Amino acid sequence: GVEIIVAINKIDKVAANIQRVKQDLLNYGIVTEDFGGKVVACPISCKTGEGIDNLLESLILISEMNELLANPAKEARGIIIEARLDKGKGPVATVLVQNGTLHTGDNIISGLTMGKVRAMIDDMGRTVKEAGPSMAVNVLGFEEVPNSGDTINAVSQALMKQVLSERKDKISIEKTKAIKNVDFDEAFPDEKIKNLNLIIKGDVQGSVEAVKQSVLKLTNEEVQVKVIHSAAGAVTETDVMLAESAKAMILCFNVRPDVKAKALAERSKIDVRTYRIIYELLDDMEAALKGMRTPKYQDVMLGKCEVRQTFKITGAGNIAGCYVLDGKIVRGGKLR
Repeated sequence: GVEIIVAINKIDKVAANIQRVKQDLLNYGIVTEDFGGKVVACPISCKTGEGIDNLLESLILISEMNELLANPAKEARGIIIEARLDKGKGPVATVLVQNGTLHTGDNIISGLTMGKVRAMIDDMGRTVKEAGPSMAVNVLGFEEVPNSGDTINAVSQALMKQVLSERKDKISIEKTKAIKNVDFDEAFPDEKIKNLNLIIKGDVQGSVEAVKQSVLKLTNEEVQVKVIHSAAGAVTETDVMLAESAKAMILCFNVRPDVKAKALAERSKIDVRTYRIIYELLDDMEAALKGMRTPKYQDVMLGKCEVRQTFKITGAGNIAGCYVLDGKIVRGGKLR
């Protein structure tokens, strides 16, 4: 139900064909004003700046026609666009404020995660004290990484605890209902169908969701893919213990297991796979479903070191002064 404005870019190019773009949009059910529809299409060029003023005027006009108003004096309400676990800052959420104003020091709640706004950083990297309607900021101060897509509210301390308690009770009731409503097929599963249990960890919540949705689509008549746990952040000992009890495989996207988790995984013989490209991950999963479990490449960890300082030397390029934390660093070895 969100209003759409189409910005047709790169009109400064010789081969630009605005009418063809508008024609192609019909395939997606987007009918522009030229074809008798309601969708505004603005031809623009980011290179020359042509049409940008017209695009901004169209945005303002549509927002006025739809009476898209917000009250900056209210307590803030918004939505989490993205969330991640930052090494130095802890849980960080990119929040789009939709109504009210979010201030530093406000108590916030999102789903089952609460916190207090420690700091807010705007899109230019500046620290701001408050964020009004339609402003996007990185918020620091959550106790855990919240889920992207969840709403966020600024509330009083008493109300925050009450809401959290009610939400936890609601979820526990829903879980109880789910346990009770087991059908005949679930109680006596078909022995022909095999299960591939997965635990997914990623650097940001959005990546985790994307990987989760993609691997679930790989389910076929013979093998059922089940994601028993997914979250943003490094692989911990708890994840490995869960994998051991559920006979699951751990997929890491842009994250790695910490030293203790890695040692436990090796002892427990838990398959932990790390990826940086989603297509490689999906190819491996497809191969695993077909019974070809060996990946094309497998990382063998020789050692781990911490970069203490970087400096440049003419002729040699960038040098990293490192302190070895684990294992050994060998000449000619690959590093990441």
